[in-house]
Amino acid sequence: MSDSSSSVQLVTSLRALLAELSPGDRLPSSRDLVQRYRVGPVTVSQAIAMLAAEGAVVTRPGSGTFVASRARTGGDVADTAWQTVALTDRAVDTRPLTDPLGPPPAGTIPLDGGYLHRSLQPTRVLSAALARAARRPDAWDRAPASGLASLRTVFAAIAGGGVTPDDVLITTGGQSALSMAFRAIAGPGNPILVESPTYPGALAAARAAGLRPVPVPMDADGVRPDLLADAFAMTRARLLYCQPAHHNPTGAVLAPERRRQVVDAARAAGAFVIEDDFARYLGHGTPVPRPLVADDRDGTVVHLTSLTKPAAPSLRIGALVARGPVMERMRAVRMVDDFFVTRPLQEAALELVSSPAWERHVRALATALRERCVELTAAVTRELPDWTVTRPPTGGLHLWVRLPAGADDTMVAGAARQHGVAVSAGSRYFATELPAAYLRLNFAATTDSAELVEAVRRLGRVHG
Repeated sequence: MSDSSSSVQLVTSLRALLAELSPGDRLPSSRDLVQRYRVGPVTVSQAIAMLAAEGAVVTRPGSGTFVASRARTGGDVADTAWQTVALTDRAVDTRPLTDPLGPPPAGTIPLDGGYLHRSLQPTRVLSAALARAARRPDAWDRAPASGLASLRTVFAAIAGGGVTPDDVLITTGGQSALSMAFRAIAGPGNPILVESPTYPGALAAARAAGLRPVPVPMDADGVRPDLLADAFAMTRARLLYCQPAHHNPTGAVLAPERRRQVVDAARAAGAFVIEDDFARYLGHGTPVPRPLVADDRDGTVVHLTSLTKPAAPSLRIGALVARGPVMERMRAVRMVDDFFVTRPLQEAALELVSSPAWERHVRALATALRERCVELTAAVTRELPDWTVTRPPTGGLHLWVRLPAGADDTMVAGAARQHGVAVSAGSRYFATELPAAYLRLNFAATTDSAELVEAVRRLGRVHG
């Protein structure tokens, strides 16, 4: 029998011994344990080390081994009920961010989620960029709180207009930027206007900050400015969260004539607009409209963008762009939260977007996303004729599909899971009541287009 298997058996025996002792009691010496359990000294040392790693015993050189205080063995369970009272009612609701059905089983085709399949990610370019970044002499030095100046320059150029590097704050991805901006601009109990439907992560971040999401209806051309003005007047909100380009989940692009109207409505209300520009590099070949912040001269717009969606989930690099005291407030929140974004990842992001390979990746990604979008739209139209694709998007990663009258989106999502397809129920995207039942279908998370077609065939069985 090996030493490792003998030590595991000895640990079992010693646990029984510990159950008979009290905290602070001394265990028999190693020599006594060797004789009592007929094992070697090495086996005893390994077993004691395993129990110490579990926190069951404490070794004191020169004194021996002792039963740890509050040592738990067998089926003992800690009583943490007191924490419910201590934590009060400030729960963080993550339900909009998680699938209530849990992780899908192996073999499930993913039409949910919000990231690219590995085959669409620039993994080789990323690996090379990270390797080059790690070789820099200052790679592990502390980074500036606002981010590397060179990377801020890149994001300033992406935003366009009169944006300068001083107007940019580097963040750990888009979700962190949302949370930071919400907490910097509004206080607990304040309303925040959101498009209806909207990104569930924004709803979760707003509620975690103590804000009250108030929905503003949108149509195929984006949020409705007339209803937006009414919402500002009725709620006295000082914050609007919106996605003007390739909106998640609908794919809508804010109409040109509405862009100025939205900013003007916020400006008249003395409010900020948080522009989530997550899809800047997710167009399908047609030009993505310039950011709202590029035409903003009053500091009304706080721009948010990220490299995560067009690159890879673990490239957690994004940016906030703003002018005036609001930027100072967000920098202060950054300092309190985490001081700065890890320098090697910033360096790797800079290497990535400065490489000619990045532009090639963006062009190839546009083609791949367009082809997948067309393929999924055609398959849904063919196999599920009473499901309605609201409008085929010209960018982004998703189709927004309206279900037949009377359908329950959560029940359809559950049935789809049973047939081996994971989809996102539309109810996750609404701050209040649903006007109809929808599903969001991701066409970028599957292995290839053939898998998309197979997924729709499976959904056809759900429909039937």
